[in-house]
Amino acid sequence: MSGLQGRVALVTGGGRGIGRAIALRLARDGADVAVNYRRDADAAADVVREIEAVGRRAKAYAASVDRFEECEALVAAVLADFPVVDILVNNAGIASRGQSVADTDPGELERVVRTHALAPHYMSKLVLPSMRTRPRGDIVMISSVATLYNSPNGAPYNMGKAAAEALAETLAKEERANGIRVNIVAPGLTVTDMGERLAKATRGVASIHDLDAQSPFGRVSTPEDVAAAVSFFVSADADYVTGQKINLHGGG
Repeated sequence: MSGLQGRVALVTGGGRGIGRAIALRLARDGADVAVNYRRDADAAADVVREIEAVGRRAKAYAASVDRFEECEALVAAVLADFPVVDILVNNAGIASRGQSVADTDPGELERVVRTHALAPHYMSKLVLPSMRTRPRGDIVMISSVATLYNSPNGAPYNMGKAAAEALAETLAKEERANGIRVNIVAPGLTVTDMGERLAKATRGVASIHDLDAQSPFGRVSTPEDVAAAVSFFVSADADYVTGQKINLHGGG
């Protein structure tokens, strides 16, 4: 998949894990990339260097996207460095602590829901004026197959991701007339630092790769699998696709 030359992508949480893979894939597809990160400046700088190595422009921007004022500053900084934002990937995320509803700390609930539900709303709102001036715009929400199951002891995460999907479906209808496509990629367990911690905590394994043999196609999914789905959604091959969701779990 290629053909993103002349387009600018903004990837939240783009310094590590799934976000890193998405940023690099979009750059290889031809886009210039604004890489948002929260704390790990070194990791984000590494992503920028890798993007520049394939001949695309890139810059890293620190911001906690769960705060509207930081989102405002982030988008303003990106638009000062790049002419527009053609592609927004709402990827930034955090895990909940695996407590029942009765035992969940209200502060945790607020943090997780702000990150997964409010942040994509903030970011989408702020990029839309620029995106509407372009022949085509794309917003992709990185959700989770958690919304298929709503498993116990994960209410904050389940709630946040469900809200992000509702936002995507709403935006797809609102912005279709402006040439903006809005879609969802929902990974299952993925080989990332967070995935590794989750596998150890919930499956009792020493490594996430201990689950390869029992996973579809003999392996746990990778960040590159997620990036490939994003690449499709923002490509010319998905010109007639909006309001759709890919559950990226190997068939369940």
